[in-house]
Amino acid sequence: MSIRVERQDAVATVTLDRPRKHNALDLADARALTAVWRGLRTDRSVRAAVVTGAGGRAFCTGIDRAAVTEEGAVPQPHAPFAVEDPLLSIGPKSNDLWIPVVAAVEGMACGGAFYLLSEAEFLIATEESTFFDPHTSYGMVSAYESMALAQRMPFGEVARMALMGAAERISGRRAYETGLVSELAPEGGALGAALRCARTLASYPPGAVQGTVRAVWAAKEAARNQAMAQAPPLIALGNLPPEQQAELFRERGRGRGGYGVTFRTR
Repeated sequence: MSIRVERQDAVATVTLDRPRKHNALDLADARALTAVWRGLRTDRSVRAAVVTGAGGRAFCTGIDRAAVTEEGAVPQPHAPFAVEDPLLSIGPKSNDLWIPVVAAVEGMACGGAFYLLSEAEFLIATEESTFFDPHTSYGMVSAYESMALAQRMPFGEVARMALMGAAERISGRRAYETGLVSELAPEGGALGAALRCARTLASYPPGAVQGTVRAVWAAKEAARNQAMAQAPPLIALGNLPPEQQAELFRERGRGRGGYGVTFRTR
């Protein structure tokens, strides 16, 4: 299993553990994450959680397209008003978990990683970390990801990240300046800083903490839910056919950084 869970001091540390694949998720990993969050709902020994990636080179790079292709294509509904997305339920809030979750980011975080990051209470990262969304570069609509980020970052920053695709990466420093990241840690220190915060949260009365988490999310849920309801038809109308997407991914190694284009970090 590529998802590790460790429990200590009333904190669960959930680690994406495929460092050779930059912690990209296959379908089994997606199902395992769903099971982890659902399991924590009834685990009274855990009062806070940290989610991170192993290896230091990446937090998560979204779905592992090669593995998903090997496992078989994800069947899609016939109507454009629904999308079968295997990553939609990998986050804690999507599984009705209301203990606080802190994300610790080292290295790359891109694409489907935002399904997880957008459902954490706050993010701690290093200046060396980078954030980007390659969807448009490969003929895909950035819908759920952009909608989630729009709850955390200024409109112009979200639009730029989503539209520039793989051509531009947001540094940890810039992510901190725009509000996506709440704290910058020294290189190699994101997990330690996140665990310190999580232990503090776990030391408080759980009802008060979870009620506060729920209150903060209630303030943003109406707009988020209305936006996400529009995502399936936008994806269905804007995405290239799967075979054309696959061709773009096959060509990605021709540019710097392995994504088919020359990118810059800001």
